[in-house]
Amino acid sequence: MNNKTYDALKWIVITVLPAASVFVAALGHIYGWANTDAIVATLNAVAVFLGATMHISSASYNKKEGE
Repeated sequence: MNNKTYDALKWIVITVLPAASVFVAALGHIYGWANTDAIVATLNAVAVFLGATMHISSASYNKKEGE
């Protein structure tokens, strides 16, 4: 993965997914949308999974750089 791709994914994981989660939670509560909790939980699960995967990838990359 090149730096540009990594930076874009990092921005999505750190900024977009949490913001989308809060946005859906707020509007779902205001408008009484069905399954809002499931959607918010799914967004958060995706964010955590991608964050953990990126952390492992970053740690592996940094280890190779240090050799």
